[in-house]
Amino acid sequence: MAVVSAPSSAALVLVYQTGVSPAGAPLTRQRTLNNIDYNGSDQAVFDAAHSIFSLSEYTLLDVYFRRTDELINEE
Repeated sequence: MAVVSAPSSAALVLVYQTGVSPAGAPLTRQRTLNNIDYNGSDQAVFDAAHSIFSLSEYTLLDVYFRRTDELINEE
């Protein structure tokens, strides 16, 4: 019994800072953009994230490229 991994979907998760708490800790939020090209290069996805946030007043902190695979049991 062999299990095969098949590409399913991809998403871009952007974590950004919206301000500072009274204690001085950064206040963060995240935005998830779905339907990203699964086979997109890491550099292209990173550049797209920074291009999107160049139009924003917030500071981009982290970029995550989340790929999801479906596991298929081939008998």
